[in-house]
Amino acid sequence: MALSFKLLDSVFLSNRCHRQNALHPLLGLLFTDCTSKLYSSYRRPGTSPDNTPPWKMNFNFKKGVDEIKKHFGLLKKEMVDHCTVPEGSSSFEDYFLEQTKVVWEFHSQKDLDGWVVSSDLEIGGKSEAYLKLGKNNQTALLYGTLNTEVPRDGETAYSGYCTMRAKLLKGAFEKMKYYDWTNFNSLYLRVRGDGRPWMINIYTNPYFSHQKDDLYTYFMFTRGGPYWQDIKIPFSKFFLSSRGRIQDAQYPLWLDKISTIGFTLGDKANGPFQLEIHFIGLLNDRAHTEEFAYEKYEKNPKT
Repeated sequence: MALSFKLLDSVFLSNRCHRQNALHPLLGLLFTDCTSKLYSSYRRPGTSPDNTPPWKMNFNFKKGVDEIKKHFGLLKKEMVDHCTVPEGSSSFEDYFLEQTKVVWEFHSQKDLDGWVVSSDLEIGGKSEAYLKLGKNNQTALLYGTLNTEVPRDGETAYSGYCTMRAKLLKGAFEKMKYYDWTNFNSLYLRVRGDGRPWMINIYTNPYFSHQKDDLYTYFMFTRGGPYWQDIKIPFSKFFLSSRGRIQDAQYPLWLDKISTIGFTLGDKANGPFQLEIHFIGLLNDRAHTEEFAYEKYEKNPKT
């Protein structure tokens, strides 16, 4: 299991390839090239740096206008939603007394497009991961092959991981949005696995810039076989880690600033794998009263 956290360090490095510095919200819509390659801090070992000047970008005026129209439409929808009852409930009373809620379902290709699948291929590894709809278009099937062979680049020390992560919520003009799960105290999933252990990672909005790699993690143990497995994990069980390392100072999960959720496989067992997901939801378990499962140390305690 210790190897899994070391592999998370590689996952974070590869995920930096997808980050980009934002241009002006309107100006950025007019450029069609992905600016992540211009501003990424990660470079795959053994490859030469990309020295493309930032001003060499393709400009498409028609596509830019279409994007602006789209974002003004999103802005209008956000304003309408802000003036209505939250989450489409019939009344505010129903919203605050809500016991369960399905956040992610998988009934179409559009649902799958809201997720990003990656593996150690991005750092020169040989693992492969794919995502497709299950039978009858009711589930998501994550499958592939795990390979722990380390790239021979002289820099990478660990390999062998596959991940699936929900895309970040974005509103009008690429404004970041977050999930508010304060009405619930547990994560609720229905899955069917092959007996492998998975790490469930929950990302939150960092308060400081140096916390950008912080995430909360807990383990999901699938039992294999043809039967579905209902898994309920209290949020109090998730522990804080950063770049694959468990932190000494532990803090409860901020449920009002959830940015995304992900699944990571890195159990060092070479071979095929599969994980079928029916839904990912939330549960308000009234019988669970634990606030946080781990000891919180006081800094500079009074003597």
